[in-house]
Amino acid sequence: MSRDTDPQAARLGSPAKAAPSHHQEPRLLAAGPDAGWARHLDTFGPWEPQAAAGGLLEALAAAGLTGRGGAAFETWRKASATAGAGRKGLLAARPVVIANGAEGEPLSFKDRTLLAHAPHLVIDGLLALAAALGGAAMYVYAPADSLPRVRQALAERPGTGRARVVEAPGTFIAGESSAVVNMIAHGTAVPVDQRRRLSESGLNGRPTLVVNVETLAQVALIARYGPQWFRQAGTAADPGTRLVSVSGPAPVPDVVLEVSGGAGLSPVLRQAGMDPAAVSAVLVGGYHGRWVRPGAHVLSPAGPAGSTVRPGAGVIHALDLQTCGIQATARILSYLAAESARQCGPCMFGLPAMASILNRIAGGERNPRLVPELDRLGRLVSGRGACRHPEGTAGLVASALEVFAADFRAHLSGYCAGPGGVAA
Repeated sequence: MSRDTDPQAARLGSPAKAAPSHHQEPRLLAAGPDAGWARHLDTFGPWEPQAAAGGLLEALAAAGLTGRGGAAFETWRKASATAGAGRKGLLAARPVVIANGAEGEPLSFKDRTLLAHAPHLVIDGLLALAAALGGAAMYVYAPADSLPRVRQALAERPGTGRARVVEAPGTFIAGESSAVVNMIAHGTAVPVDQRRRLSESGLNGRPTLVVNVETLAQVALIARYGPQWFRQAGTAADPGTRLVSVSGPAPVPDVVLEVSGGAGLSPVLRQAGMDPAAVSAVLVGGYHGRWVRPGAHVLSPAGPAGSTVRPGAGVIHALDLQTCGIQATARILSYLAAESARQCGPCMFGLPAMASILNRIAGGERNPRLVPELDRLGRLVSGRGACRHPEGTAGLVASALEVFAADFRAHLSGYCAGPGGVAA
């Protein structure tokens, strides 16, 4: 899908002289477009990573920060596990912290926006966590189009000479944690079936913490302003803010929005310029996310089933009333089957089989056994891969079977359920 505006220029905040205090004010992008070192300091204030390191893990726990890369795991737990493993080892086991900016998800552009306009906030968080882990080695892992800005930011400021920059391939699985480590160590961005956690044995056998770049930017804000300030936005269960990549039918531009935790899905669509009444379905969380119908859904990694939908990597993609959800899902599933690492049976055989069946349904085949077989294959591959790629893909298909149930019945009867009853 072509983009009508550059997402890196969308919905950026204006510079603020003091800590933003209201949940509707921009936080992560408060310094405005293309913020350099001087404007970064003018917006957020002086920065001493070593001073911020003391008590940082406790502050992250009090803040309730969860990862913004998709899994939504508690940041302080990941960091504490890595720190603990590092303390048990000798000098050779000095921990590693990797800023993960790989954004292979085709509908996601929040991380590249952040690296383009607020790279210093990401670097702040990287420096703070590295110091909190006892002087850990630092890496920035990002796609080729983000690297010039990252290198420029590192050159602008003191204390970053130890940080190494590594190019991330533009593949879907390149951002998976073990794939990140594998790429840095061996030049191959494919997941590794880990018998030990990365926090225990990661890059070159050292305790390794892989952190999404937005998560690092949030770490920097918590280190500066404290957990209570962080909790002024969002809800008790989902504190703070998050960036979301919002896309939809033309002429709606692709935009990056900063929203509070627990934000309603419909208000986010309106903020992006869409009318929820003109939307048939929304993909939330990206290609490993789920389809939902527009309604009173809340974006949060935690909450009651039904009303809460996990934001995952912060992707929100809307379909208009004329777009067939089955055909849209079939295109995504074909892409995911082709993007696997082909290291295990579920990816090598299961995903292509699922894609074949869904494309047959989308193309008009009326075999009533196809839908049960698609569901069976999804259950078969889920949780059986070397990484979460099969499971995430199966979850997407399961949501399509639920949300587009009427569309599946229509396709099996020879019609697409879109307006006008167009023949499939």
